[in-house]
Amino acid sequence: MKPATLAARGTFTFAALLVALLTGVTTTSVRGAPAEVILHSGKIVTVNDKFSIHQAIAIGDGRILAIGTDAEVAKLKGPRTESVNLAGRMVIPGLMDSHTHPTSASMYEFDHAMPEMESIADVLAYIRSRAAIATEGQWITTSQIFITRLKEQRYPTRAELDAAAPKHPVAFQTGPDASVNSLALQLNKIDRHFQIPVGVPGKVEKDANGEPTGILRTSANYFKTGNTGARSATETERTERLIALFKDYNSVGITTISDRNAGLGAIESYAKLRDAGALTVRVSASQGVGSLGELAKIQDNIRAVAKHKLHTERDDWVRIIGIKMFLDGGMLTGSAYMRQPWGLSEIYSITDPQYRGVLFIPKDRLKPMVRTAVESGLQFTAHSVGDGAVHTLMEVYDELTKEGLPIRQTRACVTHSNFMSKESVETAARLGVVLDIQPAWLYLDTRTLVKQFGYDRLRYFQPLKSIFAAGGIVGGGSDHMQKIGSLRSVNPYNPFLGMATAITRRAKWHEGQLHPEEALTREQALRFYTINNAKLLFLEDRAGSLEVGKLADLVVLDTDLLTCLEDKIAQTKALRTYVNGKLVYREGF
Repeated sequence: MKPATLAARGTFTFAALLVALLTGVTTTSVRGAPAEVILHSGKIVTVNDKFSIHQAIAIGDGRILAIGTDAEVAKLKGPRTESVNLAGRMVIPGLMDSHTHPTSASMYEFDHAMPEMESIADVLAYIRSRAAIATEGQWITTSQIFITRLKEQRYPTRAELDAAAPKHPVAFQTGPDASVNSLALQLNKIDRHFQIPVGVPGKVEKDANGEPTGILRTSANYFKTGNTGARSATETERTERLIALFKDYNSVGITTISDRNAGLGAIESYAKLRDAGALTVRVSASQGVGSLGELAKIQDNIRAVAKHKLHTERDDWVRIIGIKMFLDGGMLTGSAYMRQPWGLSEIYSITDPQYRGVLFIPKDRLKPMVRTAVESGLQFTAHSVGDGAVHTLMEVYDELTKEGLPIRQTRACVTHSNFMSKESVETAARLGVVLDIQPAWLYLDTRTLVKQFGYDRLRYFQPLKSIFAAGGIVGGGSDHMQKIGSLRSVNPYNPFLGMATAITRRAKWHEGQLHPEEALTREQALRFYTINNAKLLFLEDRAGSLEVGKLADLVVLDTDLLTCLEDKIAQTKALRTYVNGKLVYREGF
């Protein structure tokens, strides 16, 4: 049966209700048909409104048929039903990652494997190794090797890059910013007299003599790289890599993702996998829309997204839910837009005491873009890391709400929302603005952020507990951008590491906890990666909790997340992952 046919089933039949009355088990099984799979003798954590826990669950035809005691659910067992003895193991709803970039992540190591880089020495060794085999004049580039995660907590200098590859242009790219060598500057005609075009966000850092240091803010807007000699992939190879990544998502219990900057090519790839029956995760896409150029053209581009059939027609496998833009730079690179100055910094090579980061879209230009998205029935979200960017976007949402636009109904979103304030937390809850936050950033970057800003200024850094307490909706993600492997990826997408970080507020290379008053309970952490993400992605009526009639996306775990020791949470393994009632991953059980 086609996915679209299954997706269309959402109402109880009279026959199903009659079966429920006769058996005492709530069920949606068609004409009382037996279950395909029954998982029993376990701990079924529904993550429903009451957070109820049961012994057994029955699934069939892609749906959850019944949940209850072993004896109740056993009434749906037929001669062909697969019966799985959980032996006390925990079952939870399929986990969701509200922020991924699958097509680029899956291809990151297609040409060659990328070594782990935890120091400047590692970075320079990699560049030297590429220079030794690359044709003279070919570019050597890196991407998303974040300085916050290097032991030295700084950019490699222009001089270091020159020494590592004197005959190759080099760009050490880290998010929107970069450190480049002299040849790269020369090829881009960036010298002491260079001026970034008017209206283009960015900054060229200069030394005391007015010479470019090699540090470029928002470099993609005015700096170009060239041929690296990397081999090109065929469509078949790209498809194989994407399938491999999705299988790896399944291996850590992920059944639904959001591509938070999807191009049309990526969306078409997901749809082709769906049509071929090869898709093992559900995909909600925020289509990327550029913010530079003529405003009227940008608004036309937004309206075009709203007309795509994957937005207008409900599909439980692939759906366009809205658009994504970029409002500021990054905290990992020194360009997030803050309400107060960053402060002078050797870490980020900041020499201007008044520097507050980079705001890519002025508020007066942002507002009509958001208005167009909301009027078109699209969820608007923007990469907003710094508290200055978060407040700017919240102000726009607040003003449009007062004008009568359906901000709450379209689930307007703030992506990243790392640096917040008490006011922004309360505003998000009041307006119904949803938040897309990645705990792995707290885990990997706290050491550097505390060194740069001090502990007190980080009081509302990823304030998860406050958001829950205010009645806001926040979902957990990873911002997975590079590599296949839940812990080896540059931004790890292992949801159990994310839960452990949200619960403990403990970070790599950092003693103690970062504002433990913002730690989630275990129940909240499970909601964070299940039903809350479902609400972010307009799926809560179909997925995100284990309830009769919902899609049969669920995970069997080797660990009881509600009772295990804290240091065991991050080590949790998925033993079985089901998507649409089909077993897509199994290990040792």
